[in-house]
Amino acid sequence: MTEPQITLFGPDFPFAYDDWLAHPDGIGSVPTEAHGTEVAIIGSGISGLVCAYELMRMGLKPVVYESGQFGGRLRSQPFEGADGVIAELGGMRFPLSSQCFWSYAEKLGLEAQDFPNPLTKAAGSTVIDIEGQSYYAETAADLPQIFQEVMRAWDDALEEGANFSALKAAIRAKDPKRVREIWEPITRAWDERSFYDFLTTSEAFANLSFHHREVFGQVGFGTGGWDSDFPNSMLEILRVNATEQDDDQRYIVGGVEQLPQGLWRRSPEKMAHWPVGTSLSSLHGGATKAGVSRIFRGVGDRLAVTDQWGRMRSYDAVIATCQSWLLTTAIETEENLIGAKLWQALDRTRYMQSSKTFVMVDRPFWKDKDPKTGRDTMSMTLTDRLTRGTYLFDNGPDKPGVICLSYSWMTDANKMLPLPVEKRVELALSALSKIYPNIDIASHIIGDPITINWEADDNFLGAFKGALPGHYRYNWRMFSHFMQSGLPPEERGLFLAGDGVSWTPAWAEGAVQTGLNAVWGVMTQFGGRCAPSNPGPGDVWAERAPVDLDA
Repeated sequence: MTEPQITLFGPDFPFAYDDWLAHPDGIGSVPTEAHGTEVAIIGSGISGLVCAYELMRMGLKPVVYESGQFGGRLRSQPFEGADGVIAELGGMRFPLSSQCFWSYAEKLGLEAQDFPNPLTKAAGSTVIDIEGQSYYAETAADLPQIFQEVMRAWDDALEEGANFSALKAAIRAKDPKRVREIWEPITRAWDERSFYDFLTTSEAFANLSFHHREVFGQVGFGTGGWDSDFPNSMLEILRVNATEQDDDQRYIVGGVEQLPQGLWRRSPEKMAHWPVGTSLSSLHGGATKAGVSRIFRGVGDRLAVTDQWGRMRSYDAVIATCQSWLLTTAIETEENLIGAKLWQALDRTRYMQSSKTFVMVDRPFWKDKDPKTGRDTMSMTLTDRLTRGTYLFDNGPDKPGVICLSYSWMTDANKMLPLPVEKRVELALSALSKIYPNIDIASHIIGDPITINWEADDNFLGAFKGALPGHYRYNWRMFSHFMQSGLPPEERGLFLAGDGVSWTPAWAEGAVQTGLNAVWGVMTQFGGRCAPSNPGPGDVWAERAPVDLDA
């Protein structure tokens, strides 16, 4: 019998969002007198578009504001002069366990393929280059003994420190009681301890050398296996590993930006109030509203939203899906709308830096075989050099290929921050030439390169949240904010969503789930409810709420 697909079922809040979303009775409804009521949504990323799409299905009228580029960090930039050849500047690999994300992709009929991660069949081959020594492998079994020791130690450390097999089994079974039994003591034990602390204090790594930890940090096994993540809270690493967010990943052929664009234009099959054929695009006359400059409590106790051109509209509910820092830097947000402890959480949230540099090449030349060794000419590459991660994308024999020359984080990304794209390419090619001295990569490059540093984008100020030890309480405050019945009246009506509010930052599934939380919150505020056969996240909150360390 085939095991059920593991999903992002908790572990902090063990609720099956995918089942709620797929239920034939729908996720909820609002009274007919609320139909057509406007709800402001700040941000057109995947979280904002999911909010807008589901509220429209209920008969409400979402009003989407966007200050930058549509799609948020699901950004697929085409190479000029090429047909369908793109660089994925934000999210580019999506695990099968992200079932809500994939349910929307399937509605739109988007094509997906396996992502060329290291040591996977999709990559073909992988080169690991560390301390000037390169190792070629098609599977993990091809790697030298030290790599095998590190991989075994990581597996053993997870089992020893996190009851890992039992936790995954409970998540796979969608057993909320069992997940809570296992996860609560882990939360209490590891909230204030880092990823690196987890490694160094584990019995599995205790008898291994410092060099083993270096190999782990440089090369990576599992999502957290990068030294740039070593300062992060271990809880953040455990969540991603336990829910297989780093396994069985796929990419969207033609670019993931098709997903937010598709939701914008799609007319749902079932929809309250609105006539057949209505879409988010048609409700907006084909364009989002301009960026938001101010949110405050206006006349009649409604929330007033002012855009960058000074136009003000009032709403009973507003969903902010933008990066949390923007509520204190780019958007003048009335302080009384958010409680002091939540403000502290939003401001203390730490965002990670990230840099990518792409080039388009004439063909997937890396598939050519070396006549002497029979190996691929070039491989997916992990290294301790400047590039850190290099990924190869074959768009087919009739299209140019794409190389992500460098994908780096934190201090490695900061090295690129002041440099123009041409210099970034030059440095990446120089680093790769030391790994592949017989390959002239530059001779294959066509068109202009594409690059990004998310921390330099004033609409993001960073790639995604990277919680530090002791940040669990901050995350609890942000995630639980959609449960507003216990808040003072002056703090109700403004809802938070986005992957930065979720327990799994950087993963689109977290953005979708917090968006669905906000949908439940708005629905409830308007007097709506879920079908008794399909309770929503707020309906089961009392028995499944994340561990409150201050309770």
